[in-house]
Amino acid sequence: MADLKSIAGDAPEGDSAEIARTASVPLREQELDAQGRAYATGRRKDAKARVWIKPGSGKVTVNGRDQEIYFARPTLRLIINQPFAITDREGQYDVICTVRGGGLSGQAGAVKHGISQALAKYEPTLRSTVKAAGFLTRDSRVVERKKYGKAKARKSFQFSKR
Repeated sequence: MADLKSIAGDAPEGDSAEIARTASVPLREQELDAQGRAYATGRRKDAKARVWIKPGSGKVTVNGRDQEIYFARPTLRLIINQPFAITDREGQYDVICTVRGGGLSGQAGAVKHGISQALAKYEPTLRSTVKAAGFLTRDSRVVERKKYGKAKARKSFQFSKR
């Protein structure tokens, strides 16, 4: 026991402080454009979202319209705000995004994916929190194509014995 204390006491104080300081430094650095915004692309199904975030009052603009107007369903707005809720950053960032393709549900997922990536670029220390929630992973599920001889992708026509 005394041997361990003597070994621990021999280490210079500056080295342990240096190690502790470098451990808290994120592996990635902040990525901002000329206007001080973080940019990311989000994708879900056929929808693609280009997302810019910057510090502000929490206003979310989608295709030039407010989020309450563009995403009328509360569940879609809830999906969009999940990255901010998980990182305790609600109302701290303004979001400007343009979305193309897909339906409203896919577009909401694309915006969520883009916000998560942009948030990780603006604050690299939040990356582990957002990644643990699974928001940085692109959901690769897309609609299966229709096959010939079938009614839909897998559904067959009604079978007639006679």
